[in-house]
Amino acid sequence: MRIAGLVQDSIVDGPGLRFVVFTQGCTLRCTGCHNPDTWDPDGGREMPVGDIIEEMLSNPLTDGLTLSGGEPFEQAADCAGLAAAALEKGLNVWVFTGRTYENLLMETVNDPAAKALMENTNVLVDGAFIHKERTYTKKWCASGNQRVIEIRAQAPDDCT
Repeated sequence: MRIAGLVQDSIVDGPGLRFVVFTQGCTLRCTGCHNPDTWDPDGGREMPVGDIIEEMLSNPLTDGLTLSGGEPFEQAADCAGLAAAALEKGLNVWVFTGRTYENLLMETVNDPAAKALMENTNVLVDGAFIHKERTYTKKWCASGNQRVIEIRAQAPDDCT
């Protein structure tokens, strides 16, 4: 899997203590993007999914996995594998994407990897970053058009 980076113990990429995978590669290239260094699909570094899972599970205090970017759906198969491993260990999964939920639903019809990632996602934060709509008041969203959508029920003790 090509990644821009990993963050252990994040408290800003979803609720609780999170393990964050910043995927490498994004064709959306939103103006004002917080992570433009993740756009180049040849940037970052390669890391085996198994090694990422091992690192994710190395901290027993981790509450969840966050997939961000770049664009996680541009590496949907690998991200789906990470998400499935997280769910299997009782972690919740949040995915930040520049695509809309509605467009992703259409993609899943012909893309089994995208479908698997959606099926293994608890919460999707969707929508391209729109600089003119930038906000600091909408929890988990960087611009007003973005939404926090529950895809799959989380355990009762998870915070949202």
